[in-house]
Amino acid sequence: MSDTHIDVRPAAVLIPCGAPGHEDCGLRLILDRLGEQWTVMALAELTPGPRRYRQLERALSGTSQRMMTLTLRRLERDGHIVRHVEASVPPSVTYELTHLGRSFASQVAALVEWSRDSKHQIELAQASFDARQGA
Repeated sequence: MSDTHIDVRPAAVLIPCGAPGHEDCGLRLILDRLGEQWTVMALAELTPGPRRYRQLERALSGTSQRMMTLTLRRLERDGHIVRHVEASVPPSVTYELTHLGRSFASQVAALVEWSRDSKHQIELAQASFDARQGA
């Protein structure tokens, strides 16, 4: 086998969403979440356990308060996280992954691991492609 050969055997046959007779599998819902910049980082921060809003804010440096709030609301709406508010002054807000959220995070972790393992090969392929296009 060559260095560029990747032995990949699909675990299941992928049927495109929207194909005749194929029901809506919900893939677009997941891709909407994954397409958002802060989703994966928020999931990673919540994987070890519940976090207060300020802990998340510090951990996700570079995000605005508005974007962080939107990301957390979307994850909560999709059932991936639950928000707990403790009546105190000021109110204490804590977020944690639900069972569904932990399941989602484990799938995302596999994608992150694959991207880490494949990054070099992708960069080589891009450089090769770019060289051919420039010639």
